[in-house]
Amino acid sequence: MKDTNEKSKISSTGKLVIVGIVMFFAGAIGLYALICFYPDPFVRTITEQIETRNVTVTDTGIADAVEKLYDAVVVVKTYYHDQLYATGTGFVYKKDDNTAYILTNNHVIENGDAVYVEFTDGRQIETTVEGKDTYSDIAVLSLSADEVSAVAEMGSSEEARVGDTVFTVGSPINSDAYSGTVTRGILSGKNRLVSVSTSNSSTADMMMSVLQTDAAINSGNSGGPLANANGEVIGITSLKLSSSGISSASIEGMGFAIPIETALNYAEKLENGETIERPSLGISMVNVSSMYNRYPSLSNSGITEGVYVESVSDGSPADDGGMQAGDIIVEVDDKEVSDYAYLRYLLYNHSVGDTMKVRVYRDGDYIDLNITLDQKAS
Repeated sequence: MKDTNEKSKISSTGKLVIVGIVMFFAGAIGLYALICFYPDPFVRTITEQIETRNVTVTDTGIADAVEKLYDAVVVVKTYYHDQLYATGTGFVYKKDDNTAYILTNNHVIENGDAVYVEFTDGRQIETTVEGKDTYSDIAVLSLSADEVSAVAEMGSSEEARVGDTVFTVGSPINSDAYSGTVTRGILSGKNRLVSVSTSNSSTADMMMSVLQTDAAINSGNSGGPLANANGEVIGITSLKLSSSGISSASIEGMGFAIPIETALNYAEKLENGETIERPSLGISMVNVSSMYNRYPSLSNSGITEGVYVESVSDGSPADDGGMQAGDIIVEVDDKEVSDYAYLRYLLYNHSVGDTMKVRVYRDGDYIDLNITLDQKAS
């Protein structure tokens, strides 16, 4: 009985093996027949897979965007007593039936008595300075509309995103040999607060909220456009972080530009001959950090940052608000004040007539003052 069962199991196993072999060959023959008689779908699928895996992406650059802006950019040449004093860059941002207007930086033209612009076709034409402003670092030039062949298109820095492609057009290193140089990068940051000097001093006396880019910006680029990948201007290249206190290697690729919205706001006023008025406290001041040698008693206060009030003008907003000489300004609008550059930035964020909250340190106590701001023409 046992032998009969074992023979039955062997017979069943053999049948399964035979069925499997037959099915394998049947499937193989069927597949072969499909490939022979209907090859296109198989070839197409294989070809498509190969093509997909071997796609090469070619970056063709931003030549169209550059071309759109290029002829609107000019070299700005500032003369003093018929001698070339400074050069920079500018761009035509507006034109009406009679007049074309050019934006550039104030520091490019501020010490000259004549300003010329040179176009991409080599023409050099004297301009009229419509207006300039030290603290915004904006200047507006004008010339006959007939002299201008291209006007830059304005974009939006507010809509720009960090990581967007940007480029500059300018005349680096103050040389005609490199005029019209294009540099490309990305928008590295927005709303960066950087300290700048509004005079020839090495000490910063102002802070600006600017765009940051890694597109190369060198001396001579000042006043030129920072544009997006559509060739629309989103900023004015204004300054490059100096190496003061920082190794030059650590700041490579950090350039800055004034947002176009800020620039156009000032430009409109300068075009119309308006005086730029800013709020004033009516004090003379110095950084606490530089006062320790003159006032050793400061070291006992424990205050290492802030603004020392050297004097208060009679009848000034500070005087009316109760500020005194010897006070140390430590906060404005609940923001800690590190130095007078930041104090001025906070002050200029206010309008004439605003009330500004100021905290001062006086004789061992902290006192809160409310100061109604007056105006100061710049």
